[in-house]
Amino acid sequence: MNRVQIRSSERALSAGTWLIVGGAMLYSVLTVTPLMAAHTPAEWRWTAPILPLVVDAAVVIVVRLDSVLARLGGHGGAWPVALRWMTGTMTLALNIGVSALAGDLVGVAVHSVAPLLLIVTAEAGLAYRRALTAAVLAMEARKQAEEDARDRKVTEREENRLRAAREQRDHEAAIAREQREHEALLARAEADRQDRIRREERDRAEAAERAEREARERREHEREQAAVELERLNRQAAQKRELEAQQQAERERREQLREQERIERERAALLAAGPPSEKLPEEQARATVAAAFAAGVPVRVAAELSGWSVGWASTRYQELRDANTAAALG
Repeated sequence: MNRVQIRSSERALSAGTWLIVGGAMLYSVLTVTPLMAAHTPAEWRWTAPILPLVVDAAVVIVVRLDSVLARLGGHGGAWPVALRWMTGTMTLALNIGVSALAGDLVGVAVHSVAPLLLIVTAEAGLAYRRALTAAVLAMEARKQAEEDARDRKVTEREENRLRAAREQRDHEAAIAREQREHEALLARAEADRQDRIRREERDRAEAAERAEREARERREHEREQAAVELERLNRQAAQKRELEAQQQAERERREQLREQERIERERAALLAAGPPSEKLPEEQARATVAAAFAAGVPVRVAAELSGWSVGWASTRYQELRDANTAAALG
């Protein structure tokens, strides 16, 4: 995932969060205002919308500041958590108040949808933003490490070039020095050729042997340097492959954790919806029964949550057990 995709995800998360917050606020004001008006003196009933507006304003503050802190990688401590849950609980209590006082369980379930969605969205949005911030930091660290590796390679190539140039200059100087010595020997031999002819031959033989020995030593030194350089490059490549393998394993583990969390949230949402007022569509009913089966809920409760019969739910349970058994044997 690159920086553009991360920014796009942040914008989608922010837009969805504020859409849910706005809808929940509007629904809360319309739901709570009659309750406040019924419990306020007649001359003060015009103040009924103030309390839901105050509570919803606290929700806006929490959502906004949590998003800023998550983007900066900070944590506000215990008080923001307390405020987030206190405002969510207040909103939930105010929204279901009228239905609860009237003993209307269906009304309680219906009016609890928006507050519960607001609470879960606030918590999930905070977790998503922290995860995105961590992804941005990891991506920047990886990019910096790659730049450092490239800089080290450039530096090493420059050092190798300078070393080769220095060795070439030394070699040429040695050849020039040997040439001057040889010319001096020839000049002295020309003056006293008869006396120094044997010494001249001996000097030439020694010079040739020295040149051969120096050339042999240079070749051995170059081979040793090449072997050391090859070993260092192989070690760096092995370290790089090991680091990439560790990073890939860490990314796969995070993806598995996020997928497991998503499945758990979907199951919890299906189970928290409560018994429907009428039979659910078959596809949705099958998803609800599968979530109830995974959570270990009895067949009777699963049938109530889906709106279908106990026999139908029991058949689905048996199908799920058979599927799990086949997966285990396979």
